[in-house]
Amino acid sequence: MKGSGNDEGAKIADMILGRLIDKYEKSRSYIGENKVRQRFSIRITDVFPGYADHSQIDIFRSVNDTAEFLRRKGFVKIDADPAGVIRSVFLEIGKLHDVYAFLGRIPKSDTDTDVRRVLDSYINANDILCAFCKQQLERLERNRSVRFFSGDLREFENVLEAVKEIHLIKEEMFFREFSIMVFRDSKVFDGIQGKVESLLFEFGDFPEKESVLASFDLVRTPSYVNFKGNGRICVCDEVIDLRNLRGRDIALSSGLLPDIGSIEVFGKKVITVENLTSFHLFCEPDFFVIYLGGFHNSVRGAFIRRVFEQNPDSEFFHFGDIDAGGFHILDHLRRSTGVGFVPYCMDVETLTRFQEFWKPLSDNDKKRLNMMLEKYGSNGEFGSVIGYMLRNECKLEQEAVRATGGDGGFKPPSPPAAPLTTKRGKL
Repeated sequence: MKGSGNDEGAKIADMILGRLIDKYEKSRSYIGENKVRQRFSIRITDVFPGYADHSQIDIFRSVNDTAEFLRRKGFVKIDADPAGVIRSVFLEIGKLHDVYAFLGRIPKSDTDTDVRRVLDSYINANDILCAFCKQQLERLERNRSVRFFSGDLREFENVLEAVKEIHLIKEEMFFREFSIMVFRDSKVFDGIQGKVESLLFEFGDFPEKESVLASFDLVRTPSYVNFKGNGRICVCDEVIDLRNLRGRDIALSSGLLPDIGSIEVFGKKVITVENLTSFHLFCEPDFFVIYLGGFHNSVRGAFIRRVFEQNPDSEFFHFGDIDAGGFHILDHLRRSTGVGFVPYCMDVETLTRFQEFWKPLSDNDKKRLNMMLEKYGSNGEFGSVIGYMLRNECKLEQEAVRATGGDGGFKPPSPPAAPLTTKRGKL
């Protein structure tokens, strides 16, 4: 047993008592909701399948000796037949404190207290942490597991601290730079990145998990703004006429953006494109085209605002997927830049035109679309297209809009349902 040098007996004792404690900690009795006194037991053959095998007499003897040792210590009661074959072992509830000490195991009640303390300390940090912490406190009350807590309290606190500090980022920051700033260690964030992304995605409002961190300006490498089309830009006193590139794009890193002197749009039409393939394929000659990359970050947002401020008479459009994520990206783009973007090829006509490329709606798609329909109303800007999508259970990736070739499938956008405004007034 423990401290006796009998490693096999110690392992058997840990398995027996561990299983019994696990049952207790998952029970209604643990949270005080069971009015009837519960008994917690395990069948020996469930824990040790070889116990009933007559050819494995050593296992039989070791299990019996260990169970008898635990009985003498008052930790368990034993149900055995007249031949000494143990059927079940029962936990002695009155000896819980001693059992935890024997196992060297921290009582779940102590761990729950520590987790509650952490949750309480972060619940008011921001909206995402508020939603997360409230849900986890409710789960604790129901004796359910806490999301993203795997037993390591330090790691759990680091995850919440990262989510808190990510919201405070003011300008583009690299992963390891962020890790040093927050944890005084360049590698800590690498170990919790997955949990941080999942928490932000599940309790925030983002179209895809892969772009969550970038939307907060947390990146591994510098961000770039890709653009092309009918315009001219001056960088570091060098003038680049994009028309001479014959539809090909250039990219500026975040470090170069402060050196932009002027951005001129000649065709008076600016469009942001959600996905990279569609950006490269977009070839309408009148447009100044900016690659958005899903949820834009502050770098692309700052570039878009510069374009708008220097070209206030231009029309601004957005071309994205016809799905809940695409509508959400457009809404976020408007709110974060102050520019009243008009949706481009994101309507019922486009859906019906490219019906052969429809993809079915998932349950999550339907949930998000219904939430949007409730938010904007059936007569709102996206009411008709969302209603059509729900009725026909369909969505469309923007890459499919060009799939039939020819004119690329692009057409003039439908007018918005209501006048869109910007910080400078109507477009």
